[in-house]
Amino acid sequence: MVKRTSFEGDACPIARSLDALGDWWSLLIIREALFGLRRFGEFQSKLGMAKNILSVRLRSLVDHGILATAPASDGSAYQEYVLTPKGRGTFPILVALRQWSEEFDDHPKEIATVLVDRAKHRPVKKLETRAEDGRLLTPADTMLKPRPPRRRSA
Repeated sequence: MVKRTSFEGDACPIARSLDALGDWWSLLIIREALFGLRRFGEFQSKLGMAKNILSVRLRSLVDHGILATAPASDGSAYQEYVLTPKGRGTFPILVALRQWSEEFDDHPKEIATVLVDRAKHRPVKKLETRAEDGRLLTPADTMLKPRPPRRRSA
């Protein structure tokens, strides 16, 4: 497998997140974990991944603190992969990717599922970026500015 460039020390938070999430298999593993998969075999069966690739991706997700390993919930000798708070924090990212695809895919009718609110069975509202005062923001309404320097402690 070709080694990718690491963005670990990059000043851009988007680039930095790609070290942990910038691989389609990793995002698909996280998607399945968000919907309840926990076992290596479940991931392998659902995603149709080669076992060696799945093993590498799971190890990377554990190393990045997105998944953790835990004893199997059924008491067997196996281990399970569980999402950490950091892993559960990817939910809005996956929803945004899904909604982007639903809006811009060349064949949206081929998308097999709709994301719905479990309690009301209604489609999830499109994610929006809002200012602190509630205004809807577009890219033209935003800019990047330098982070204030850290204050030295005495």
